[in-house]
Amino acid sequence: MADCRRVMQRDLTSLEHLILSDMCQGKSNSAIANHAQRSTKVIENTMSRTARVFGISSNINTNIRVLLALAYRANYGDFAIESLNALESSPGLPQLILQ
Repeated sequence: MADCRRVMQRDLTSLEHLILSDMCQGKSNSAIANHAQRSTKVIENTMSRTARVFGISSNINTNIRVLLALAYRANYGDFAIESLNALESSPGLPQLILQ
């Protein structure tokens, strides 16, 4: 049986890691741009370029942000879920049920 997992074409830059990590935490492009001290256009272009690194192409039936988040988490871990679990233990916040 052939292995259908995509292999990254190159290592990610530190900016790409920052952007994808923030995206996996649910941040908007403008929030990511503010954190990275870049324009939203730079964030959008970096996401598109990084999608190509993972072999993700856009079409009418795909959501690049979702596929990019899944690919990033598969390759670098699930930091967003770890962050949510840390928030769960904070007093006064509703408890999240993650399965």
